[in-house]
Amino acid sequence: MAAYRIGIDVGGTNTDAVVLDENLAVVASVKRPTTADTGDGVADAIDAVISASGIDPALVSHAMLGTTHCTNAIVERRGLGRVGVLRLGAPATTAVPPLEGWPDDLRRAIGEHVHVLSGGFEVDGRRLAEIDDDAVRAACDSMRDRVDAVAVVGVFSPVDESQEQRVAAIVEHELGVPVSRSSRIGSLGLLERENATVLNAALMQTLKQMATGFVAALRARGIPATPYFGQNDGTLMQLEYALEFPVLTIGCGPTNSIRGAAHLSGASDALVVDIGGTTTDVGVLVGGFPRQSAHAVEIGGIRTNFRMPDVLSVGLGGGTIVRDGGSALGPDSVGYRLPQEGLAFGGGTLTATDIALSVGAARIDGLASPAVDGEVAQTAWQGIRSLLEDTIDRMKPSAAAVPVILVGGGGIIAPDELDGVSDLIRPDHFGAANAVGAALGDVAGQVEKIYRVEATESGRRAARDDAARDAVERARLAGAAPSTIEVVAIEELPAAYSDGQQVLIRARAVGRLS
Repeated sequence: MAAYRIGIDVGGTNTDAVVLDENLAVVASVKRPTTADTGDGVADAIDAVISASGIDPALVSHAMLGTTHCTNAIVERRGLGRVGVLRLGAPATTAVPPLEGWPDDLRRAIGEHVHVLSGGFEVDGRRLAEIDDDAVRAACDSMRDRVDAVAVVGVFSPVDESQEQRVAAIVEHELGVPVSRSSRIGSLGLLERENATVLNAALMQTLKQMATGFVAALRARGIPATPYFGQNDGTLMQLEYALEFPVLTIGCGPTNSIRGAAHLSGASDALVVDIGGTTTDVGVLVGGFPRQSAHAVEIGGIRTNFRMPDVLSVGLGGGTIVRDGGSALGPDSVGYRLPQEGLAFGGGTLTATDIALSVGAARIDGLASPAVDGEVAQTAWQGIRSLLEDTIDRMKPSAAAVPVILVGGGGIIAPDELDGVSDLIRPDHFGAANAVGAALGDVAGQVEKIYRVEATESGRRAARDDAARDAVERARLAGAAPSTIEVVAIEELPAAYSDGQQVLIRARAVGRLS
């Protein structure tokens, strides 16, 4: 019996959905406006793509959702859970308390239930201080009925996570709320790892609400599919894993587009230019997967250190507002209101889509070219081209021309030729590449830990093997079929400020959907 999968990507302007068959070929793709309540837009997209494909909903075995819901919650300071923060680092880390440097409105949104307790490790694994169980219980008493989740952060917990595990067990027993442990979220760097862990805790309730609506929409339509969410690295994780690590969904929008571009074009190494309604995101495709950023990432004014895609975003999209005789492009956009406000649709706002239509570079069935002054149109068209060329140039590894895969619903505003581009590829279904990327079936687990190793090859091999096992287990928990999981990368780096016997090991395992 045939088995289908649905991929959905919720963007700021449009919600895209596709149906893929068992060979991962696109059966149907649709685009629907993103709604104020994103759940309504998702339900509309599911209805539309099922209708367009003509398939029996009961034959859909997997449903994947890529969403900016968590990102928007942080940026807009809405829908976040209240978080209690337990840092295990007294007396060594009291000079800089948790949430230091956070924007005031974000601090207020999650609450300021912060405690610095005894605990933590040195980089070589020696204990800074023992855990005081009574102090942990007292902190829990002060937060009772005031928090929705708790973040537990230990100094150098990637070296030894035993203290975080112990404190998490006490918190779960005392408060009965979800616990986010930093050793499973971020890397070295106490403050960045702490920030990422607190954000993860704040998003647990946010994603749970989104997931509940998603599952309800599937079941109401007779779709028995197993639900998955997109991860920052372009792979998937099953629902239960996503609810534990919602922060891993933050960068899935651009990575879905990059993965979808690779699948639709057949290319494995290229730049991917994803033009939406509001922004253009440029990422790097390496070996079929998005290149990860090597730097700390700032989200909503907060510096973090968990894995994120290396993406450059600029304010140019199909809904970008054009002003000043065509010389000013955005960065503001009419967004999902383009069908109501764009000139070509009968509105009164001049947008980048109107410019592309007026110069004859694009056409939309059923729409006539809007009446735009010729000089204004040419000025704006040249500005669009220059902005795209400059953005691509900033992401190129060298001055040589590179292949570019163009995707996204706003791709109609891009010229057919761009300087510095050797081959401009517009694959079939390019407007729904993000939804295609969401539906692809790879599931990954990644670990980043510090090991104290003997100065022998056998000692280093034992550490690498342990990290590999941990990565495989995380891939399994994320929803990969155990028999398909392979360790695809192991990286060993010397740990700074150590005696030479500490190494930082990153391991990544990938498998197919279970």
